[in-house]
Amino acid sequence: MQLFLEAITDLIPGDECGRLFHGRGGRYPGSEHLCLDWFAPVVLLTAFKPLTPEELALVTERLQLRWQALGLALNLVYQYRAAGQTRTELIAGEIPEPHLASELGCRYQLHLLRGQNHGLFLDMRNGREWVMANSAQRKVLNLFAYTCAFSVAALKGGADEVVNMDMSKGALGIGKQNHLLNGLTAGARFLGHDIFKSWGKLKKLGPYDLLIVDPPSNQKGSFVATKDYLRLLRHLPQLLNPGAELLLCLNAPELDRAFLQSQVSDAAPELEFVKQLDNPPAFADREPDRALKVLLYRYEGEPDSDTQ
Repeated sequence: MQLFLEAITDLIPGDECGRLFHGRGGRYPGSEHLCLDWFAPVVLLTAFKPLTPEELALVTERLQLRWQALGLALNLVYQYRAAGQTRTELIAGEIPEPHLASELGCRYQLHLLRGQNHGLFLDMRNGREWVMANSAQRKVLNLFAYTCAFSVAALKGGADEVVNMDMSKGALGIGKQNHLLNGLTAGARFLGHDIFKSWGKLKKLGPYDLLIVDPPSNQKGSFVATKDYLRLLRHLPQLLNPGAELLLCLNAPELDRAFLQSQVSDAAPELEFVKQLDNPPAFADREPDRALKVLLYRYEGEPDSDTQ
C-alpha cells in the first residue's frame, strides 16, 4: 500500500469528477486493490480487499493532511467489495444532498452510499465525450441505459431523439432526473423493458443513426457477455440506417478485445470496425485488454425494409 500512500501527497482534485488513483490498473505494486475517486466534494475510497482498522486510519490521516494542504474539507466514503458483498460507510465529513457530479458541462445525480454503482461510470468519460461530439441531428438508441448519461451527452450534442432502454425502472427514474438537471425536457424516451423481449418495439421506434451498447459483463437475469453478446448482435443491423455508427462496450477483465470483435464478425458481418476509443488517462492499465473496451463500428448494410 506504500505507493498509494505516496500518491496521496500529489493528488489535485479538479472541478470535474474523475479517478484520482487507479490501483486496479496494476501499475502500483502492492496497491492493486485500491482505487480513489473524486465526486466533488466527496472522495470515494474503494478497496477490493478489506483494510484493517489501522490501514484505514492511516489512509484517512494522509488524505486529511493532503486536503488540509489544499484548503479543502475532507468528505470521505469507504467502500469494501469482495465475493459479491459490498460494505459502504461515511468515514469523514458529509455528503451533500442532492449530490451531483459534473462532467463535460453536464450534471448527474449520485448515490455513493447505495450499492456498488454510484450513478456514473467514470471510465466511460471518453465514450460520453465522443457521443456528445457525434450526435447532432441523429436518432440515438441507448441500450442498457442505466441512469442515461449517454442520453444526456447525446442530447447536449444536438441529437434529434434518444431512446433509452433498461430493465431497471429505478435507474431510468434517475435518468429522467439527470435530463431535468441538464435542462433537457424533450427528446428522450425511457423504456423499462427486457431488451431481448423488445425487438419489435425497438424496430418500430427506429431506425437509428447511432446505437450505444454498454451492458453489464456478468449480471444474472440481465446479461452475461459470454452467452448474450452474440444473440444481441444478431438483432442490431435490423435497427440501423445505412452508415449508422455503433459504440460496442465490454468491461470484463477476463474477455479481451478480440472476443468482442470475433462476436461481431460471427453475428453481424455488416458491421465494419472503425477504431477503439481510448480510456481516460487516469485509467491506464498495465494490461490494456483487461480494461474497458469501447469499439466504434459502422453499419455498411442495406436498410431493413420493415423499418423504412
